[in-house]
Amino acid sequence: MGKVYYVSKNVGLGLLVLAATALATIIALSIAYDKERAKNRDKPEDGTSDSTGMPTPPTTPFIPKEPWDHYRLPESLVPVSYNVTLWPRLEPNADGLYIFTGHSAVVFRCVKETDLIIIHSNKLNLTTFNGHHAKLSGLGGAAVPTIQKSFLIVKTEYLVLQLRSRLAVGTSYVLHTEFLGELADDLEGFYRSEYTDDGMKRVVATSQMQATYARKAFPCFDEPAMKAVFNITIIHNSATVALSNGRDIGTTDSVIDGVPVRVTTFEPTERMSTYLLAFIVTDFVNIQSTQNSNLLVRIWARRKAINDRQGDYALNVTGPILQFYERYYNASYPLSKSDQIALPDFNAGAMENWGLVTYRETALLYDPIMSSTGNKERVTTVISHELAHMWFGNLVTLQWWNDLWLNEGFASYVEYLGADYAEPTWKIKDQILLYDVHKVFAVDALASSHPLSRREDEVNDPAQISEMFNTISYSKGAAVLRMLSEFLTEPVFAKGLSSYLNTFAFSNTVYTDLWDHLQQAVENTPGMHLPDTVHNIMNHWTLQMGFPVVTIDTRTGSITQKHFLLDPESVVDRPSQFNYTWFVPVKWMKTGVEQQQYWLLQKTDVHSLMRVSGEDWVLANINVSGYFRVNYDLDNWDRLLSLLNTDHQALSVINRAQIIDDTFNLARAKIIHTTLALRTTKYLSNEREYIPWESALRNLDYYILMFDRTEVYGALQAYLKKQIQPLFEYFKIITADWTRVPTGHTDQYNQINAVGMACSMGVEGCRELIQGWYRQWMKNPHPSPIHPNLKSTVYCAAIAFGGVEEWDFAWRMFKNATLASEASRLRSAMACTKVPWLLNRYLDYTLDPTKIRKQDATSTIQYIARNVVGMPLAWNFVRAKWSYIFQQYGKASFSFSNLIHAITRRFSSEFELQELKKFKEDNLHVGFGSATLALEQAIEKTTANIKWVTENKAQVLKWFTEEST
Repeated sequence: MGKVYYVSKNVGLGLLVLAATALATIIALSIAYDKERAKNRDKPEDGTSDSTGMPTPPTTPFIPKEPWDHYRLPESLVPVSYNVTLWPRLEPNADGLYIFTGHSAVVFRCVKETDLIIIHSNKLNLTTFNGHHAKLSGLGGAAVPTIQKSFLIVKTEYLVLQLRSRLAVGTSYVLHTEFLGELADDLEGFYRSEYTDDGMKRVVATSQMQATYARKAFPCFDEPAMKAVFNITIIHNSATVALSNGRDIGTTDSVIDGVPVRVTTFEPTERMSTYLLAFIVTDFVNIQSTQNSNLLVRIWARRKAINDRQGDYALNVTGPILQFYERYYNASYPLSKSDQIALPDFNAGAMENWGLVTYRETALLYDPIMSSTGNKERVTTVISHELAHMWFGNLVTLQWWNDLWLNEGFASYVEYLGADYAEPTWKIKDQILLYDVHKVFAVDALASSHPLSRREDEVNDPAQISEMFNTISYSKGAAVLRMLSEFLTEPVFAKGLSSYLNTFAFSNTVYTDLWDHLQQAVENTPGMHLPDTVHNIMNHWTLQMGFPVVTIDTRTGSITQKHFLLDPESVVDRPSQFNYTWFVPVKWMKTGVEQQQYWLLQKTDVHSLMRVSGEDWVLANINVSGYFRVNYDLDNWDRLLSLLNTDHQALSVINRAQIIDDTFNLARAKIIHTTLALRTTKYLSNEREYIPWESALRNLDYYILMFDRTEVYGALQAYLKKQIQPLFEYFKIITADWTRVPTGHTDQYNQINAVGMACSMGVEGCRELIQGWYRQWMKNPHPSPIHPNLKSTVYCAAIAFGGVEEWDFAWRMFKNATLASEASRLRSAMACTKVPWLLNRYLDYTLDPTKIRKQDATSTIQYIARNVVGMPLAWNFVRAKWSYIFQQYGKASFSFSNLIHAITRRFSSEFELQELKKFKEDNLHVGFGSATLALEQAIEKTTANIKWVTENKAQVLKWFTEEST
């Protein structure tokens, strides 16, 4: 069990004394921010400032020489508790700036002799005391070294205090700071969000600390292992409410410097990491309920959203999901309340702040009349993901960001379990195949991929940390943990998990600690046998990148594994201690009868039971429980394809989707012929299920991207029209000519596919249907004649078919939308226009936060890039504006890498590859931040696309031409 520090009685009394001085000392900080900023601005250490005031990157490599040159904190000091008071101003000062002032006292213990105090602080203007940026005192009468000098380091974001003598090991001290910061609209740290209510601008002070932004709110030891207890006090206008991680325990009205204010104090938090802190000042209102053990659950949002009952659904599912996790983890919810709040401006989808979870409005609010089934599912799964973190991640936290995958991968897996409990009729657990497994296969098949668990020295600075919040961490983490749960069985997995959480509560771990407890669960389960320890099995999946393709030859029974690479000619320069061999759990069936699970432990083996003859067939990786692809001998492929064409329901929905996805990717990797992959789509005219259709459309989308600017597209369009028409007619019939909603959850999704693809491929009657609905809406916007499920499809298609009038109407509806999901649909649909000047105007709008919110700017550019007309416009726009876009959104944004992926998806010519390389070369001085890896992957993907198009264009054209007649 990790070492835990508790707040002693003396420490508590000391903090009370410090708190009593907070209101007095904080007054002195209310000064003009621009003057403070000018006086205290730090100079770049290794470079100059450009015209924007931003430090330019150094021209020579940076070599750490001093302790403060390293991005990781020294191990000499450990925080015990903080007492933080913050006063955000929701009105601009005389200079038009929004500011906050604050005071912090951190109690820390010296565990290793040192004459340095190094603590994170970034973009804060610190008040000086006798010429120093902080004051130091001792607890219990401890002698305190005097401060020799103090200084700020911009590069590593530190406040450094050089002491005249050393701190004593085992002694506790208090570091006191007072500061002023800008309440900016940058979506980081303590920041400003704005919205309009009845024509009036409203300002919310809110926070986003993950991963390295708590240091922008107050000086702190800003690393996940530096857990402490936080005592938070917020000063705010009496017309607003203050929220934080804990319940408020006291509210008093006061007057500070002639300003009437309210002072809200909160209960001390549990021992926790800085990245999970949250504090919000707002005029929002809430709805609430009390769950078991008197747990207070509240949903907060704009007053109109709450009045329109947009928070009701979230409140209804939160209780069941919390109860599910309490049983699943065998551990009670560890806090006294659960607040969830929908914010107008928020960079991520949601953030698991302990006790105060923050969301984009689209991820928490659901309108029972205007929202779609997809919106409802998103609310359920995001809530389930964030609440999973209350235990896994918050109660027990990973030591460092290199193991982020275990935190996010775990939540990405069990979110399906929690959502399934809340909405059992949705059968949502199957959708992990589409949302995570197939999604990450595409990334992990690249030579530029990386292992789930990286070495600590590979993840240091904030940009490298943000880069970890990627598809590998989330989706591969989910897929690998699902595989682990499958071969252990869910009860054994849950038993080991419960032991892990209860052992390390309020502490930090490394990923091998979880393996230890799962291994104990295995050993305590009678009759359970694994081919090796959990450690050794899982190390093969977490310490080396990629995944295998398992090839079964049903003529001989031989079975082999090989590292699967989308481009077989790409060079993997990352070494693997396991020589890219995995311990592969193979669940399989023979002619519809499930067989005993088989473990492939080396490169090559023979399994006699897999030898078949006649009409018998073999299908491996049942329900895609394992994280690998499967290939067969040609005879077995023929038998499986014949089965699809004659009796496709003999295979599960998931395995039908798997066959399609495996063959298309095996073909791209030159393992099988492209025409074999295309043959898997011939049965689709008889398919009515969503998951196989979605798998097919995603894979065919690659063909559309590669060929929608070439002569191949006409034949491709004719073939897909032929395949989609029966599905379109099927939904027309079961919906009584589009007047009813399909009853099944996934049927509603497949109706969207049917309509969207039918219109794209020119199915008769579809265009007229779409345009009729849209024109009717333009004539009479309230109520809308378009069902919420179909709105995204109808809006996009109608705008694509239309012109300026349709676009401008959508823009007006977007600006007036009061439901976030409706605004999001319209924002995406406006990128569908085929009119170049409208797209260029829309791109310019992304630079204006009054038109497109900052949180939505990069995703709007991505939407435009999806459009075949918009792609070159978006590419030119990003190249021309890269420096600005990077400074505004890219330095440490989690989602910034998606921008590079989206813009380069269609790149498939030598000219585009050279443009991409030149873009990289031209902007090295600017940098790429959290998109650095994405850029390397884009170059790799473009190179592979060029080869694939060259080798396959002729045969693809021939196949589509023959099959479309």
